[in-house]
Amino acid sequence: MERTRAEAVIEAVLFTMGESVEVSRLADVIEEDVKTTNAILDGMAKRYQEEDRGISLTRFDNAVQLCTKAEMYEYLIKIAKAPRKMTLTDTVLETLSIIAYKQPVTRLEVEQIRGVSCDHAINKLLEYDLITELGRLDAPGRPLLFGTTEQFLRSFGVESLEELPELNPVQMEEFKQQAEAEVELKLDI
Repeated sequence: MERTRAEAVIEAVLFTMGESVEVSRLADVIEEDVKTTNAILDGMAKRYQEEDRGISLTRFDNAVQLCTKAEMYEYLIKIAKAPRKMTLTDTVLETLSIIAYKQPVTRLEVEQIRGVSCDHAINKLLEYDLITELGRLDAPGRPLLFGTTEQFLRSFGVESLEELPELNPVQMEEFKQQAEAEVELKLDI
């Protein structure tokens, strides 16, 4: 397929879908290989980055989506409802961090790491579509497994989980020692 036609087809598919589409599926639609499709997408993304464009091409792992540029939001809210703002408390953010780094993870595992119940935090994260149920652990009681969503990637401006900052081993050991000390204090009371 001619490159300009392939771009038009991709643009139409992404606009119509309104959510991310896997690059491999786009490659099938335009009858090209994934490498060629990625090259076409890179060219489209570069043109969308120009100042006179109101949209951008955003990548998530092996998928892409057409999104409105952040600087256009002030104009959008004049005609559409303002998007609901997520408020992530320290507790919710801590729970999200544990899930992001340890996924798939059960509620009990998160609670063991945090040392307190995390029902409210997990419910908030599910409500905000930052985490999702990934299935059930093959163990007694078949507890739910949680992991992050594409909305998580979008909200934190990363394309994949590999872009999350690496955990500092020294700092992790300090956190572990602090948590153990807190547990000992609770047991002494």
